[in-house]
Amino acid sequence: MTTPGVDDAVRERRPVAERRLHPVTPLRRAWAPVAVLIGWAVHDPDQAQRQLTRLTTTTLLLALAVLVPAAALYGFLTWWFTHFAVTDSELRIRTGLVFRRTAHIRLERIQAIDITQPLLARVAGVSKLKLDVIGTDKKDELAFLGADEARALRAELLARAAGFAPETAHEVGEAPSRQLLRVPPGVLAVSLVLTGATWGTLAAAVVVPTVLWLATESVWTVLASAVPLLGAAGASSVGRFVAEYDWTVGESPDGLRLDHGLLDRAHETVPPGRVQTVRIVEPLLWRRRGWVRVELDVAGSSNSVLLPVAPREIAESVVARVLPGATVPPRASLSRPPRRAGRCMPVWWRGYGLSVTDAVFAARTGLFRRSLSLVPHAKVQSVRLAQGPWERLWGVADVHLDTGANKTVTARLRDAEEAAELLRGQAERSRTGRKDARPDRWMA
Repeated sequence: MTTPGVDDAVRERRPVAERRLHPVTPLRRAWAPVAVLIGWAVHDPDQAQRQLTRLTTTTLLLALAVLVPAAALYGFLTWWFTHFAVTDSELRIRTGLVFRRTAHIRLERIQAIDITQPLLARVAGVSKLKLDVIGTDKKDELAFLGADEARALRAELLARAAGFAPETAHEVGEAPSRQLLRVPPGVLAVSLVLTGATWGTLAAAVVVPTVLWLATESVWTVLASAVPLLGAAGASSVGRFVAEYDWTVGESPDGLRLDHGLLDRAHETVPPGRVQTVRIVEPLLWRRRGWVRVELDVAGSSNSVLLPVAPREIAESVVARVLPGATVPPRASLSRPPRRAGRCMPVWWRGYGLSVTDAVFAARTGLFRRSLSLVPHAKVQSVRLAQGPWERLWGVADVHLDTGANKTVTARLRDAEEAAELLRGQAERSRTGRKDARPDRWMA
């Protein structure tokens, strides 16, 4: 006769073979002492320049002769004292050269494991494993592992998280994937050109420094304003193109897989059952082409984009896979606020809309950049009704839905009686929805 609790405890006490990261890892960690010096120089450039001018050639060479071996030794020691091991119930990561830290990651708490490959890591044939764990904001990571080892470890951990026995989990392998959509680079480039934020930041980068130059004639003032604005313009155009290049969506038993990136390649997974909100964004200049952008709020995960750009029909079919049983309400089914809501928000009140189906609470905002938020009833954590003095005067109110991703979706300027009924009805729909919700487990 066996006792499950005792057997589990015995298995936990069995010696577990610890493994090290890839041998190229010390090269990455050796940069830490150098980064400290660079940070000091950036923080106090005048002092750094004075100290640098005092150094003779001999002193500088001696300093480099000490710094380079010290950095190499630091990288080697941090790699040597970093281990990880997979037990029957958890992933253990031991790190720390002076101060030791051991992370115990319960396998059933893992909700997503992403593989990323920065440019130099792709050249070296290694990958970084990032783990999204329920209840933690910071991701634990294993950097770096061999590319094949990273994929095998990811498959094993996901199989363990799905409930496979430890003896067979390593034999399961990576779940097969079927490609659903690939965004062509030309379509992505055109979509960025037709995005208002791109032109807005570029215009600000030109106009603001020009005005400051005419007002102050100070080069430093112009540079202090131009550099951040140019950086924002680059991030909203070139940066997005590089990050979202070759965006591919695939379907597998463990969720939707996202592969993208021109320089740094990322392989992410949308965790099944953990999506709290889906947003279908429709910029003004995209409407003639029928394009939309699909964004996500996932509890405890950094995944925020499902589709950077896609035809609306295809986007809705992908959303149906993320939210099983839910359909995107057609535009005609979205009810506008009453006309008196224009007294509270002139013109813009026409951009608000609401539709409640058996599966989702759908709220639209925006007049030029439309955004339709879909919240499954089972994911609503709380419902609130808010009504300011001016709204009370005109008999309208806002209904706020709080989700598990610490986000809020709001139905703006609804009739006061309708808002009260929405409050009562949504509380009941959320309660019954949680009873019928699918399990938040991998491949379950």
